[in-house]
Amino acid sequence: MTEQHPTATWSTRQEQIYTSITYNSFSEHTLQLIDNYVNDILYGRTNLDRFNQSEHAGLCSGGASLIGAYIVCCYARASFEPGRFSLECKEANPSNWEIDAKQEDVLQKWAEAKQLWFPHSEQLITTNYGPKIAQQAEAKVYYRTGDTSVIKERASIYATLGKALEAIILHNSLFPETTMKVIGFTRDSDGLFRTILTQQYIGCKRLATKEEIDELVSAKGFRDNREGEGVNYIGERLYLEDMHPANVFIDTLTGKPTCIDCIVKFIKNQ
Repeated sequence: MTEQHPTATWSTRQEQIYTSITYNSFSEHTLQLIDNYVNDILYGRTNLDRFNQSEHAGLCSGGASLIGAYIVCCYARASFEPGRFSLECKEANPSNWEIDAKQEDVLQKWAEAKQLWFPHSEQLITTNYGPKIAQQAEAKVYYRTGDTSVIKERASIYATLGKALEAIILHNSLFPETTMKVIGFTRDSDGLFRTILTQQYIGCKRLATKEEIDELVSAKGFRDNREGEGVNYIGERLYLEDMHPANVFIDTLTGKPTCIDCIVKFIKNQ
């Protein structure tokens, strides 16, 4: 199913930013427009209609780079709308792969203009933040013993890059103790787009049990949806998936179950 754009209306600020990107690319003027909007969001002077109050806090805790990247991805999605923010004749209902490709292309250009693009990120990270300690399908993890945070290069396992950034925002809202803060972007040698982020280091006393995970998510308004062998949950607004013990630790300091990572997304039409 094709990603739907999160809102059908645009503020004057968004109109100005999107028009400037279309005609001026990421000129100094365009970057300033985006930065001003980002700062207004960070300091509570405005917000994005897509998110409720808690989710807005998750957006802000992800940092200015996350907010700017999300705005740019929203522009890339909007550019497919006929007669809006586009110099080309495009389909009104593009496929997810078309949206994803556009979002990656536009976001890379913005990141390069903002000096947030790191083409040789692994070497840079290992030199400054420590060796790679884990690699899974969705993330490479780097950590130097004694540091208070880890660095992750997170690949998108979502339909589009915009949805992957949305997932970071929603994770931060649900699990502020493991907030992800975006600090840059890169591509692997095989071209896979990755978001570079920091996250609080959580010592693992042991992996959480199914019962402990159930209790954790129940307190946040989720219930087991009886799919995915007990690792998927549903709430009034969101889906939580991949909540298996390898993603939920018992914190050595607090003794409480702590979600390190999961799949989180809006229920259709939210």
